[in-house]
Amino acid sequence: MDLVIRDARVIDGTATPSYRADVAVRDGRIAEIHPEHAPGPRPTAARTLDADGLALSPGFVDMHAHSDLALLRDPDHSAKAAQGVTLEVLGQDGLSYAPVDDRTLAEVRRSITGWNGDGSDIDFDWRTVGEYLDRLDRNFGGRGIAVNAAYLIPQGTVRMYAVGWDDRPATDAELTRMKQLVAQSMAEGAVGMSSGLTYTPGMYADDAELTELCRVVAGHGGYYCPHHRSYGAGALEAYEEMVRLTRTAGCALHLAHATMNFGVNEGKAPELLALLDRALDTGADISLDTYPYTPGCTTLVAMLPSWASEGGPESVLSRLADGPTAARIRHAMEVVGADGCHGVPIEWDRIEISGVSVPGLGEYVGRTVAESARLRGEEPWVTARRLLLDDRLGTTILQHVGHEDNVRQIMRHRVHTGGSDGILQGDKPHPRAYGTFPQYLGRYARELGILPLEECVAHLTSRPAARLRLADRGQVREGYRADLVLFDPSTVAAGSTFDEPRALPFGIPHVLIDGRFVIEDGKRTQVLAGRAVRSAPRG
Repeated sequence: MDLVIRDARVIDGTATPSYRADVAVRDGRIAEIHPEHAPGPRPTAARTLDADGLALSPGFVDMHAHSDLALLRDPDHSAKAAQGVTLEVLGQDGLSYAPVDDRTLAEVRRSITGWNGDGSDIDFDWRTVGEYLDRLDRNFGGRGIAVNAAYLIPQGTVRMYAVGWDDRPATDAELTRMKQLVAQSMAEGAVGMSSGLTYTPGMYADDAELTELCRVVAGHGGYYCPHHRSYGAGALEAYEEMVRLTRTAGCALHLAHATMNFGVNEGKAPELLALLDRALDTGADISLDTYPYTPGCTTLVAMLPSWASEGGPESVLSRLADGPTAARIRHAMEVVGADGCHGVPIEWDRIEISGVSVPGLGEYVGRTVAESARLRGEEPWVTARRLLLDDRLGTTILQHVGHEDNVRQIMRHRVHTGGSDGILQGDKPHPRAYGTFPQYLGRYARELGILPLEECVAHLTSRPAARLRLADRGQVREGYRADLVLFDPSTVAAGSTFDEPRALPFGIPHVLIDGRFVIEDGKRTQVLAGRAVRSAPRG
């Protein structure tokens, strides 16, 4: 054996009771599990790690990650590695960097600068999904990446490629082209397709168009992961729309950051869960992910009404610069409730600036729009409009609109999984990027008892692995890949806070990917064991 982890409390990912055992690793896989008091000799190895007092679990799967460029630029990537994340699912919310042509790549880089930076430090030497996955594997001189990564086809990018930024139905030829792009991307290894149906241009797709694309995804064994059309006014209807659409298409459904936000949805988690239970009980294939925090995080430009974003980023800037048009945008946001803000009139005292792209605008970071406006002696819209123009739409925000009771109820559900939705950009990012998984284990399992520890681990390991159709990950089981986390159940906790969002977690001393230590004694090693995880062939 290469390694024996001795006397660990094994939490194997199946939600069954933990047990004490030695776990031996050889050639990147779990070669032997020897429970305490089992007959026969205990395994030996070139190295033995004393795990007395520590829990050993499968590596955590981040079902909603925005590390599409971070994995290429940052070999350390402790934001996720130190949490025990061994696999991230990229390509979220319908916007990412493949498949693209030269025009689409330039446009998508502008569109999600607030999520991933402008990419000026990245050599975009890929255009297809397969080429992007290959790039992950050969990154950093062929050494790979910090953690494993799977990829969802971004439906908004696909529409940008085939249709552009027009708010209209796709033509037959354009729909055919989109279906070809989705089929090719699935064949090249994507695990499914995402949408951002409050983000342009993905939101311009109607249900018929989305259904046709989902049929292609289903034909390749993938799943659909929508950020649906509303998390505010009309949230339940938006969830129901996604359930109905995917059942028509015969496609598995995974609901991204499944929350019930804004004042209109306080206390309404049971209604969402009842809706899902009815569908599950009649044969629907549904899962969901959440992060264990109440505020959301996105870009400031995403709050605008969709009509203001038609035509792409330059068109948005032109409309904001035009006085009468800007007044229409303001009315839609403050009075009517823009679709970009989930149909709810915006509350500027709940919109906190978390990051800017132009360094000279740092004075806004850490303050709400309303606070900055008061300091300037002006109305919040005037401040927000100026910031959008000066920052060239690159501003990220925290949106303080969630409800703790809704968060707790949804995380208990039988198809729940964990996803950080972690945006790593900005001077003051959401602490979920660095804290989601220890937050589940420490605050919600140990301190609050919302989930038993064994069940909590299953939510973060075997459930997502099953959704991704990964036959050899997500459990501590002989023959499975040695993607493993050792944590102290009595001390594990998120270190990140809203004041110190990049602080690393406590109580996770060791993390292994393919049997190699990426975190050892609480410190990041030089190991790059991550690779692209491609979808399994259908059959």
